[in-house]
Amino acid sequence: MIKKLFLLVAITTATLVTGPAQADPADISAASRSVVRVVLAAKDGNKVAFVGHGSGFVVAPDKIVTNAHVVEIARQESSVVIGIIPSQGGTSYGGKIIAYSPGNDLALIQVLDGGRLPPMTIFGGPVDDGADVVAIGYPGSVDRAQGLDLDDLINPMSPVKTTGTVSGGRTTKQFDTILHTAPIASGNSGGPLIDNCGRILGANSFGSISDGNDAEFGFAVSAREILSFLRKAGVTVGVTATPCRSAAEISEQERLREAAARAQVEAAKNAESDKRERAETKLRTSISQDIIAERENRIALAALMLALSLLAAGGGAVLMVQGKRNPGIAAAGGAAVLLLAAVIIFLSRPDFSEIDDRVAAAMKDEVKDNIPQQTSAATTGKYSCTINPQRSRITVSQQDELPLDWAEGGCVNGRTQYGRDGAKWSRIFVPNSEQTVTINSFQPDRREFTEERFLLGLDAMTKARAIRAQYGNRACTTDVKALADIEDMVKAIRAELPTQANESLVYECKKLNQ
Repeated sequence: MIKKLFLLVAITTATLVTGPAQADPADISAASRSVVRVVLAAKDGNKVAFVGHGSGFVVAPDKIVTNAHVVEIARQESSVVIGIIPSQGGTSYGGKIIAYSPGNDLALIQVLDGGRLPPMTIFGGPVDDGADVVAIGYPGSVDRAQGLDLDDLINPMSPVKTTGTVSGGRTTKQFDTILHTAPIASGNSGGPLIDNCGRILGANSFGSISDGNDAEFGFAVSAREILSFLRKAGVTVGVTATPCRSAAEISEQERLREAAARAQVEAAKNAESDKRERAETKLRTSISQDIIAERENRIALAALMLALSLLAAGGGAVLMVQGKRNPGIAAAGGAAVLLLAAVIIFLSRPDFSEIDDRVAAAMKDEVKDNIPQQTSAATTGKYSCTINPQRSRITVSQQDELPLDWAEGGCVNGRTQYGRDGAKWSRIFVPNSEQTVTINSFQPDRREFTEERFLLGLDAMTKARAIRAQYGNRACTTDVKALADIEDMVKAIRAELPTQANESLVYECKKLNQ
């Protein structure tokens, strides 16, 4: 029965691991932060005329990828300028072309005016046929339907998201592309095609035209082409090849893992209880037999002493009658001693009530000798922590190992103080230069380090920074008030975060020999 149960759990877990990841709205929202409208306008003195627009996506804080055909006119006409309109906030920026590759329809734009935007991560692994995809951008058909004018187009607004699937491995003759069914239209050009975890699969370039209408199928310049283009341009970008797994899948897997661990502990307890019960029954039988034997032996010895006492008393009486006073008195004394010994031996026989006491004492010693050796909680020292990819949801990071210098009391790496967070010690990091909140946690009893990353919108990030500013940064300390402040900061910022992180990394730590 137990084997069948474990088989069922294994099958269920395998199904969860291999099943397709469902798009998480939080990941799609996080990707949308990095999509921009690329506007082209012609300047003639004080007059500005709208020329056209496309889409683009952030690959570095100050660099945008778009299609070459989107910005082609800006290369040809010096009067045409480029505007970068983010999806959020209230500021727009100028742009300048710094790399141009019409052969695969890619261009790289430098963001001017000190603009810095949240970059996306590129998926460098294979894209499966039939995989779910999302196209993000600014289709002109939607703008026209909304009646937007030039003033509207140069103000930040959320991009349009459409869903579809990868439609086979067909590509163009000129460069490597991905054919997909996510609806795109004029204006989507240069916008990203992403997977369900929000990673870049390609840059939407053109569609299949039918009867003059917008495309029913789209072609996106593949990530392979984008990465090669960016390498030649000397731009370092975030890349991961880890397959997309949904947050729900990871949560369900962890729930099953915890349930299996609890079941294993419970099974071990039951097995130990059964073993102890059998041992106690066997021990009770043995001790009962020993006590019965002891009782019988002492009663027999007491009876012998009594018989000898009677014989000695009788012999003493005979000697007294015969006038042998001293020997008679000695014999009588001996009889008294034997009688006393018989009484003492009889009274000292073990009682049946001693069985429970002896069994308890023996079982206590056995339990003490058979206490299982459990993994000790992490103590002060240096650890090497290795990521467990089966338990992690990797979307934007590619770090397999990290060092950890742990000190009891929550000091990490000798400089950062963590606060109590239930069974864990946690610290929240809210940088000023990124739109990412990270919660790092260490659970000493499991020797487990976790990183949770939340890719937030501008408003949510502003709230998190305001909360962090109330508490300030704390170095390692034993001050009770400072520790309480860190705990409060973790709770306050966590309350403003989504329930599910965009990325969750689980590291298992081993202590280094020192």
